[in-house]
Amino acid sequence: MEQKVMTLSSKRNPAVKMDVLSGHFATTHSHVTHCMDLSAIKSEMKMARAGAKFFADEFRGALIDTVITLEHTKLIGAFLAFELSHAGINLNRDIAVVSPEIAGEKMILRDNIEPYVRGKAVLVLTATATTGLTISSALEGVRYYGGTPVGAATIFGGDFWVFDVPVAKLFGVEDLDGYRSFRANECPLCKQSVKVDALINSYGYSKI
Repeated sequence: MEQKVMTLSSKRNPAVKMDVLSGHFATTHSHVTHCMDLSAIKSEMKMARAGAKFFADEFRGALIDTVITLEHTKLIGAFLAFELSHAGINLNRDIAVVSPEIAGEKMILRDNIEPYVRGKAVLVLTATATTGLTISSALEGVRYYGGTPVGAATIFGGDFWVFDVPVAKLFGVEDLDGYRSFRANECPLCKQSVKVDALINSYGYSKI
């Protein structure tokens, strides 16, 4: 797998980079031909801030009370709140950054966290959204807890259906030549008996 790695710079902000592995990978929702290693942007201060700056520029005109961070994106979320509070409609605003629990793909807010969402304008931040199901579930959760979703941001986003809120992405499937996503039971690689190289989720990948 390591021999198939390439580094891709975001066309939207070249300071943000990710390593991409090609092969046959299984996710929670699908089988895909590429694995995005987002460790650097999730963990490194300079790159996380560069990504946050892009997202902040995309949502300067939206009043935001809370950023909900999913899939270990809290570092980016903190910089995003900082950037938003230094210009535009959110100038000097104290924006909360919270990470909910996830159980069975549903978002759970404990009693002490719920006040940051109920009656608040909420921006959802996630690492990947190749099928749109993660964003859809998060927006549903925000509404369930009485919040108003104003947008969603993702590091890597697929060519999914249009939501009723704007969605910003640093990388898209159009940036990866040959990227394909399949339902597990429709995966042509499986039908050709091509072994799965790794299982991938928000924590990273584990080779099989």
